[in-house]
Amino acid sequence: MKLAMIGLGKMGGNMATRLLRNNIQVVGFDHHTDTVKKLEKEAGLIPASSVQDAVNKLEGQKIVWLMLPAGEITEQQIADLIPMLNKGDIIIDGGNSNYKHSQRRGKLLAEHGIGFMDCGTSGGVWGLENGYCLMVGATKEVATVMEPILKALAPAADRGWAHVGPIGAGHFTKMIHNGIEYGMMQAMAEGLDLIKGKEEFNLDLAEITELWRHGSVVRSWLLDLTANALKGDQELSTVAPYVADSGEGRWTVMESVEQGVAAPVLTLALQARFRSQDATGYSYKLLSMMRNGFGGHHVKSTS
Repeated sequence: MKLAMIGLGKMGGNMATRLLRNNIQVVGFDHHTDTVKKLEKEAGLIPASSVQDAVNKLEGQKIVWLMLPAGEITEQQIADLIPMLNKGDIIIDGGNSNYKHSQRRGKLLAEHGIGFMDCGTSGGVWGLENGYCLMVGATKEVATVMEPILKALAPAADRGWAHVGPIGAGHFTKMIHNGIEYGMMQAMAEGLDLIKGKEEFNLDLAEITELWRHGSVVRSWLLDLTANALKGDQELSTVAPYVADSGEGRWTVMESVEQGVAAPVLTLALQARFRSQDATGYSYKLLSMMRNGFGGHHVKSTS
């Protein structure tokens, strides 16, 4: 098989490499020409000088996989692809798009006879070696065409990928997946913070997280990554206390409001990330002033 991969960043580049290792030809384009050249030399990528050039290098039913930032960039690229493709061709959005946008895009492309697949993709930088978890939303016909590619990207042909439902279902499933991830990460971080704070026991966080990896009910890949990080500097002195949110956590919380389904853990985990992003800490200044106002509590000065 052969496809075009548009966007060869950390995820797209590794996915292209994994496909090439599994004897699937990949035509690749990225605005960073050095990345294209590197993958051509090291992985056997077929280089393209533009999106149009990438499409032109495909034969028969053309398959174009997008690994681009969600939002306007993906929106514009899909619009630009429409006149380049023929009826029966397929576009895949493997980024973190909002599932409602994917539903709308699927309808738009169907009007032009172009197939669409929204693919929630998990696995991060480890996906190249370990495989990716792929959550696919598409028609049955499109999913069938894409099956060999999905099997090549997944950890194994019989696991790690699934056609979960119609267009939009893939990105919806990935959205909820990321919301759960927020909650798991927050619980782990808070628990380890409590362990670190119990100074009288002088507990070794690296030893404890390594211990939990074996036989514990909280063992997980997140714990593996945490234990590995704590083997070095347990104080994390070089890490700023700032946690970004990619957007899917917000969408998950908004979905809970729309459905009227309680999701307090996921919501609080998102709010905790917002708190870490507050460079001024203004709300904490207000809290300090309130405590001083009603109880005469000391206000700590910044000077």
